[in-house]
Amino acid sequence: MSLFAALRLPREILFGKGQRHVLPTVAGRFGRRALVCTDERFAGTAVFAEIVKSLQAASIEVLVHDRVLPDVPRDSVGICVDEAAKFQPEMVIGIGGGSCLDFAKCAGLLLSHGGKLQDYYGEFKVPGPTLPLIAVPTTAGTGSEVTPVAVISDPDRTLKVGISSPYLIAAVALCDPELTMTCPPALTAIAGADALTHAIEAFTAKRRGEDPSLTQQHVFIGKTALTDHFALLAIKLLGRSLEKVCTDGTDADARADVMMGALAAGCAFGTAGTAAAHAVQYPAGALTHTAHGLGVATMMPYVMTYNSRVVAAEMAEIGAALGLEAKGRSAGEMADATIEEIRRLFTAIGITPTLADLGLPADKLDWTADQALGIDRLIKNNPRPFDLTAMRRLVQAAHDGDLAACAM
Repeated sequence: MSLFAALRLPREILFGKGQRHVLPTVAGRFGRRALVCTDERFAGTAVFAEIVKSLQAASIEVLVHDRVLPDVPRDSVGICVDEAAKFQPEMVIGIGGGSCLDFAKCAGLLLSHGGKLQDYYGEFKVPGPTLPLIAVPTTAGTGSEVTPVAVISDPDRTLKVGISSPYLIAAVALCDPELTMTCPPALTAIAGADALTHAIEAFTAKRRGEDPSLTQQHVFIGKTALTDHFALLAIKLLGRSLEKVCTDGTDADARADVMMGALAAGCAFGTAGTAAAHAVQYPAGALTHTAHGLGVATMMPYVMTYNSRVVAAEMAEIGAALGLEAKGRSAGEMADATIEEIRRLFTAIGITPTLADLGLPADKLDWTADQALGIDRLIKNNPRPFDLTAMRRLVQAAHDGDLAACAM
C-alpha cells in the first residue's frame, strides 16, 4: 500500500506552562468582542477572574455564559445564542472540560448559521466557516480542543448525538497544563483513560484505502501515517505519566505529559476516528448514566482482545510505546502483554472493570449490542468486522469480565 495520510487540525496549537497568559494577544487577532463559554464551577475561580480581567485590559469586551452543563443538553445552547445575539461576538472562547469546548463549538455554529442543532447532526452538515473558536481546556481527556466534533444530549433521543465537520475545529487550541493542576484524582483518571482509549482506537482503526475522495466523503477516515504518529506519542506520554498524576496531582511534569497526551490523542482520532469501545459506550452510558471516559476505558481491554488477531503488529507497537520489553516475544505475545498492561493501568487508576460493575442490567445486553452495531461511523472503523452475534458476545464478555470470550 502506498503512503497515505490526512490530518485536520487548528490553525495554531499553543502548549505549555503559562500559555493562558497569551490569550488576550491571541484573541485580539479575531476582534474586540468575545463570547466566553464555561461552567459555573470554573467561573467561580480566581483563575477565571484573572483571564476575564486580562481580556478586558486588552480592550476586548467579554460576554460570559457560565451555565454550561455536562453532556451539553441540546436546548441549553439555544439559550446562550439568544443571549449573545445582540452582543454580536466576533469570536467564541471555550474554557473548561470537553462539554465547555463542545458547547462553545455549538454556540459558534448557531451564531454563524442559525437554525437548530438538529439541522447539523451527522457529518458535513455545517455549510461553512463559523465564528473563530479559541479552545482552552482545563482537563486532559476529550481532545475537543483539536477535534472536528461536538457531542450533545438530545432529549428526543436515547443516545448522545454528534455534529462532525472540519468547520468545527478551533482556530486556536491554547493548552496550559497549569489549568489542570486542581483537577481531582477521579476526574483526572477518567479523562486520562478517555484520552488513552482515543489513542489506542485511532492507532488500531481500520486502514481504509487510498480513494482520493475518502476525505471528502467522511470526517473520520481511519488510520493514516500522520494520525499514527500522534497516537503513539499520546500512548507514550499517557503510559508513563497517567498513573503517576492520579497518585500525585501536584506533579507538574506528569500533568504536562497527560495534557499533551490528551492533545496528541485528539490530533489522532480527530481524523482517524474511534471504534467499537466508543460504540458500546454510547448505549451503555445512556443506560447507566456513567461518565463517557469511564465507559470507553471499561470496554477497551475487551475490544483490544477482540481485535488482536487482526492488529497484533499494531498492538505490539502500542506495547513498545508503553515501555514493554519486546525482545524475544512474538507479535501475538506482545499483543497479549499490551492488553494486560492496559488492564493493569486502568485498574490502578480506578477504572471499573466490567459493564456489570458500571450498572448495566443483564436484560439490556441485547439492546446494547443492537444499538452499538447500528453506530456505523464507529463500527466501520473497527479493524475486525462485527455482526450481531459477535457484538452480542463482546458485550456479554465485558459484562461478565470474561476477557477470553472476546478472542473467539
